[in-house]
This record gives sequence, structure tokens and C-alpha cells, in this order.
Amino acid sequence: MKKILFSICLAFGFFSCSKAQKTEFTSEALADKMLTTDGIELTFEAILKKYEGKTVLIDVWASWCPDCIKGMPKVENLQKAYPDVVYLFLSYDKTPESWAKGIEKYQVKGEHYLILSKWKGGTFSNSIDLDWIPRYMVLDKTGKIKLYKAIEADDEKIISTLNQLK
Repeated sequence: MKKILFSICLAFGFFSCSKAQKTEFTSEALADKMLTTDGIELTFEAILKKYEGKTVLIDVWASWCPDCIKGMPKVENLQKAYPDVVYLFLSYDKTPESWAKGIEKYQVKGEHYLILSKWKGGTFSNSIDLDWIPRYMVLDKTGKIKLYKAIEADDEKIISTLNQLK
């Protein structure tokens, strides 16, 4: 009986560790290309370097995504509550034109980049285990991932993480 209980506990512990939160982006993610609103291609690593020393909330979204649009007022509330945080919007829109229209139509305020790799099976999406958008992540001032995954902008994990990083 003790062996069975020990085996179950060991299996549970092993499974739990395999789902641990990532604290750094992979080299593949950092090398992935993204587009600025000015049409300049940058690596994700170069984008993150621009915000070193600041807390960053990443919002992976697309203008064609109904859940992303429904979440925008919640993001605006976060922006009001945490004005010193950088809000980094990474879009999976299909074209630069639809992306620009989405930013304007939904009045999305923050830093904007268009992810150039495809959503499903793309380099960036695979590296962050993307299975749904919107997807929110929080980085500390050193660029370490402090919150790896939230799918609601009013998720208590986002709020508690931002409070810890003040």
C-alpha cells in the first residue's frame, strides 16, 4: 500500500513539475521577427530590450478575435490602475492593414508589434505554448517572466503579479 501511495505521489509531483511556469523566453522566440507600426522588422529580443528596467504586460491578441476585443476594456482598467507598466500588444492579425485598422478601431493604447510567424504552429506561438488568445504575460524589470499565462485581463494572477512588482 505504501509503495502504491508513494508511486502516485511521485507521479503527481513529476507531472506538476512538467507544467511549471516558464521564466524565460526561448532563443527561438527571441529570434522571431515582428513588425513595428512603421513597417520596421525587429526581433522579439530587440523589442524586449527597449523596455528593460520596466514592468511589461504582454497582450497577445488579434483584431479578428472576439475574446480579445471583449477584453480590451479590462486592459484599459489595468492601464488606469498601473500607469507605469508598459503595455506591449503583440498581434496575430493576418495583414499589417487589418492590424492597423484594429488598433485604430478599438483605440488600443500601448506599444504595438505584428507577429510575422503564423499563429498555429509558428515559432513564437509554439515557444510560449499558445493555445488561446487573448493571452497575457507579465515580465519584471529584468525581463524575467513573472506570469506565464492568463487568458482574462482581470485575472487575479495579473493583478497580484503587478502589485508584487510595484
